[in-house]
Formats: sequence, C-alpha cells, structure tokens
Amino acid sequence: MLSSKTPETTPVTSTQASNTPDNVSIKPQRMGFEFGEQVPRYWIGQNYLVSHTMNALSVLFPQGEQFFVDSVRAFRGMLQDPKLKEEVRGFIGQEAMHSLEHTAMNQHVRDQGAPVEVMEGDLKVLLDAVRMLPKRHQLAVTCALEHITAMMADMLLERDDVREEMDEGMRPLWVWHAIEETEHKAVAYDVFQQAGGTYLERTAYLLVSTAILGVVTTWFTGRMMLSDRRNFSLTSSAKGLWRLWGRNGNFSSLIPAWLDYFRPGFHPWDKDNSELVARFKSEIQAYVAPEYQTGNRRTLQ
Repeated sequence: MLSSKTPETTPVTSTQASNTPDNVSIKPQRMGFEFGEQVPRYWIGQNYLVSHTMNALSVLFPQGEQFFVDSVRAFRGMLQDPKLKEEVRGFIGQEAMHSLEHTAMNQHVRDQGAPVEVMEGDLKVLLDAVRMLPKRHQLAVTCALEHITAMMADMLLERDDVREEMDEGMRPLWVWHAIEETEHKAVAYDVFQQAGGTYLERTAYLLVSTAILGVVTTWFTGRMMLSDRRNFSLTSSAKGLWRLWGRNGNFSSLIPAWLDYFRPGFHPWDKDNSELVARFKSEIQAYVAPEYQTGNRRTLQ
C-alpha cells in the first residue's frame, strides 16, 4: 500500500497493471454531432419522463467527466506499466470528446427552455465538495461512477429495444458514448488498484456515489419537468417510470451488474464484451463528421 504521505507519487512494483483486453483500443474520436429541430423534444419512445431523465444525465457528463479525468491524472505519475499509462492517455482523450459532444446536446436542451445553466452551477458546488476528499477517495468515486456508466453502456449495446426507442437524431451520440465507456471501463479501476485502493474504499464509495447520483438525477429530472410543466402527462410519466424501473426496465435490469461490484476480486473486464464493442464501433464510423474523419487530439485540461 502506498504511503499516506505521498499517495500521488510513490511508484508500485507491479509490471503488469492493465487488464484491458489486447483487442480493445482506447483512442479518442471527435464526432461532431449536431442537434436541431429535427430531434423531437421527447426523443426516447416519445416519453416525457424518460427523455427528461436522459437529458438530466447528459447535464452531468461534462463536469463529471472532468472530475474523472482529474482523479485519474492525480496518480498518473506513479504508474510504471506502459500499457496502462497509454490507456490513461486514451481515457483522458475519450472523456474530453464526451464532454464536447454532450455540451452540444446540453445546448440543444437549453434551447428548449431547460434550466441547464442553473443545474450546472449546482453540480459544480457538489463536485467542488467531493474534491475535498483525499485523492484516492476521489479515485474510488470515479471507479464507482465508471462502473455505473459501464453498466448502462453494456445495457444499451446489448438491448435492441432500448436503442430502437431512441430517435435517430440522438441514438448515435449515446451508442458512441457507450462504445467508448466500455473501451475504457477498467482504466480508473486499474489505476485505483495500483494506487493501493482497498475493497472497503471501492465498495463504500459505490454505495455513496449511487445514492448521490440517484438524488441528483431525480432532482435534475424534476427541474427539467418543471420547466416543461405545460406538457406534463401523468400517463406518460407512469409509463416512463415503468420503463425505467419496472420488470426488465432500463435501470432495474442493471441491479445484478451493480451488485457484482461487491464481489471480492471483481474486475470490470470479468465480462468481456469487446466483440459487442467491435460490432458497433464499425457501424458508428458512418456518423463521424467529415472534419473529424482523421481524428482529433484535443484533451481535457
């Protein structure tokens, strides 16, 4: 375990730290998605509540992913495995691209009248409070939230019914995001392991992070709905709750994967879905904007 006096710089002796399959490449790709009037307000199954829930999640991504990057970057100097060091570079680049693309989506939601700027301000206050935790605890938070996003990504790629509910103007963004979340799903976890992270730390912060994410997402969804109260539909909202939390719901179906995180010896790549990623990665290339066909090197600062 690392010394408590120098948690960010003490090197470890392990020469094999990365557990990402060799057939998975973690490289950033700017997509250049655009969202206009052709994208309906209720873009998931024409459902009021589900669409606002996903809009609320999108608001979390730019600042949340900057937090992820900062927490991993704090330990980059202690890594010795060249493969993991390169994966950290890819992780930072991919999260940068997610931030940019979701910023574009959030602007689209803002243009529809949602109080995005107010929510972003509240989110900043919350994340600034989390940044007061010790560095390794921040990394444990990142591992927990990366597990949740990886679960959601896997569900989206596996389930045709979930993807088909999405309007074609939004679907490519979420499929692309799911691909890259899956590609780098173990990077923060592997860094956490190298940093001397403990079972208690990672499991405790999954409980805390899940609770906070649930509260914030519900809060933001409620604010989205309040700003769109003229179109409120009790029937649509009830159907949306069932779609999310009913039998085989988008969220309720994730519970077994969430619980798997508590298994001693758990690793994100225990479920190898790299072939699924390869399938969708070849399809998503058709949605890369012409100006980004040769890639983009921009990263978060």
